[in-house]
Amino acid sequence: MRALIAAGGNARRLRPITYTINKHLIPLANKPMIYYAIDHIVAAGIRDIYVNVNPGEKEIQQYLGDGSRWGARITYIEQTGGPKGVAHIIKNAEHYLRGEPFLFHLGDNIVLGDLNRFVERFQRENLDALFAFSRVRDPQRFGVPVIENGKLVRIEEKPIAPKTDLAQTGIYFYNDTVFDAVANIQPSGRGEYEIADANTYLIQAGHNVGWEEITGWWKDTGKPEDLLEGNQLLLNEVLDKEVYNYGMIGPDVVIQGKVQIGKNTTVWENVLIRGPVSIGENVTIKNSYIGPYTSIGSNCVIENTEIEHSVVMDYAEVRAGTRIVDSIIGKNTIITSAKNSLPLGHKLIIGDNSQVEI
Repeated sequence: MRALIAAGGNARRLRPITYTINKHLIPLANKPMIYYAIDHIVAAGIRDIYVNVNPGEKEIQQYLGDGSRWGARITYIEQTGGPKGVAHIIKNAEHYLRGEPFLFHLGDNIVLGDLNRFVERFQRENLDALFAFSRVRDPQRFGVPVIENGKLVRIEEKPIAPKTDLAQTGIYFYNDTVFDAVANIQPSGRGEYEIADANTYLIQAGHNVGWEEITGWWKDTGKPEDLLEGNQLLLNEVLDKEVYNYGMIGPDVVIQGKVQIGKNTTVWENVLIRGPVSIGENVTIKNSYIGPYTSIGSNCVIENTEIEHSVVMDYAEVRAGTRIVDSIIGKNTIITSAKNSLPLGHKLIIGDNSQVEI
């Protein structure tokens, strides 16, 4: 079995962060989110991986390389013709995937637990397709299955009145029949080839289609609040498996709960860290409180600040003199206190699509 990971798109709902970083490389629990997809794919025994990327993409290749760090082989496929929907990603990869069953995994979907039972069922029952569904609070954002008398009859894309609270997750197993499906659907009203339509085609054409509900946790990281929730749940999972401290800790520092601290990080002068928290390498933290569900990237400076339930990316300098919560702070960001300069007041340089609370 092979795997296809979707790692293209524009991620407009996550701007301005995604103006300068591919969404799939945004760090959650201090690891690019696409790494979690690859971890699960390899753990399921799949080593031949194809990654769909935007035309001209270079950054993802730098992060993932040839896949050898996972003991896998990664091949990159540029998306041709612009963003035309999730089903078009499969159509674009047909040349590479025909002849072998494959797992299609959206690179911005986070799943806790393994995929082995899906692989085993797909193979054991000789299915043409297998879909993973999850219960969500807002199914109108997703493809929603219609199930009648226990039988899956179709998938409705972003319905105004969902018939269930189940959502189609970004995990699909297919054989070659899916290429007939993507070749026979038409663009939706928003001009995209919808994966829900391709899946409905397979169902209504009488193919052997199965479905299963994810019993653990699944998250589509489409909005800032989704990223923060994903970071929270991944910190719980990651720090349950591994907690370490490679930093230099001062005598007046208090560390409570599960906390990771990277190499050459200095924590000193009146600091309280309350886990779960992940802190990268070469970080300086002074006179601050780092609260639960916070991840701080490498080469950051945190001084005179309280920060909680937030993601801080590499090379950020935060000297806010106040409390920061529920925030995503991008690379090379500088946050300082308004009290440090005259005249007093909030001085802002804000780019397009930013969100600020004062």
